[in-house]
Amino acid sequence: MTTTWDCIVLGVGGFGSGTLYHLARRGARVLGIEQFTVAHDRGSSHGQTRIIRKAYFEHADYVPLLHRAYYLWRELEAETSQTLFHPVGLFIAGGGNSEAVEGTLHAAKVHQLPVDQLTPREAATRFPVYRFPQEMRIVFEQDAGYLDVENCVTAHIDAAQRCGAVLKTGETVRAWQVSGDTVHVTTGSGRYSAARLIITAGPWSSRLLADLGLPLHVVRKPVCWFPATDPRFDASSRNPAFFFDLAGGQFYGFPRLDGCTIKVAEHTGGDLVGNPHQPDRNLHAADVSRLSQFLETHIPLAGRQPATHSICMYTKTPDGHFLIDRHPRYPHVLFGAGFSGHGFKFTTVLGEVLADLALDGRTAQPIGFLSAKRFDGTTPAGAQ
Repeated sequence: MTTTWDCIVLGVGGFGSGTLYHLARRGARVLGIEQFTVAHDRGSSHGQTRIIRKAYFEHADYVPLLHRAYYLWRELEAETSQTLFHPVGLFIAGGGNSEAVEGTLHAAKVHQLPVDQLTPREAATRFPVYRFPQEMRIVFEQDAGYLDVENCVTAHIDAAQRCGAVLKTGETVRAWQVSGDTVHVTTGSGRYSAARLIITAGPWSSRLLADLGLPLHVVRKPVCWFPATDPRFDASSRNPAFFFDLAGGQFYGFPRLDGCTIKVAEHTGGDLVGNPHQPDRNLHAADVSRLSQFLETHIPLAGRQPATHSICMYTKTPDGHFLIDRHPRYPHVLFGAGFSGHGFKFTTVLGEVLADLALDGRTAQPIGFLSAKRFDGTTPAGAQ
């Protein structure tokens, strides 16, 4: 069966769901194609929570996008009558040469964002379940917090469908081809045609964009929930999200939300995934040992053996920045990739950006530094 659409979105996880919504709310006839179910746990947009923050240590150029993202998250909450963003705050702790601490302070200075600098003693008083060595520097952002990740995906999709979007789940894309001004997508269940194609396929992006040879690699990331019985772990006890930038790695986590456990993971490291359909979803002793060592030093009141776990996949670029661009040969094909590790908070604004590019051919948002051209030497990361 051939059906003609204004836009087709391939992959409707975090970024695809945001793109689907912004296309549909602007009146486009849009089809989303997802190989799994809505808010599935097979890729990168699951695991209950994601950190959201504005004082962005990865690069200050992200901050204008974050201002817009915050606005759009609140707008989506109002439209769907649900709470998605929880402003519990976030502290970032690191040694004297911590890039995360320095980058946070730099972004805050450039964009005049409120960030507190705390001594280890002050931090220990405010956040008593953590341990801060005397050489540590700590910054705290009150406007940061966490997003309910699966609920965010579902909210975008539900809102998109209310605006007329159509979603096909359980359909795996076999191929896409361009014929003149039309893009044809073939799945295991049908053939669809559209004036525009947007690929937001997470770990499967390299396969769907194989002709571009994008510098993407996928890594396996275990996420664990450890027992935490002290009520001071609760968000209601003013316990924030956290990020430790240590010599041995970067670790992050969240306050207790279920009355039993805290979610903790390592941001650095990770084993390469050859086939994103078959990552190793088992939890191994080596996965637990690094997290247990971190907990012993910095969160000693938490248990050392996880109550449960999940396996996520990061899809990464060499410089850690995202890819938002057009296909160099087919200007009506757009893609967003390489988001994993710090991307989910941007799913509102970059969904809007991809809709802008598809429908208007341009966007007012400053995304030049995210162009794929930086890898051919024409646009350096951080430009614009």
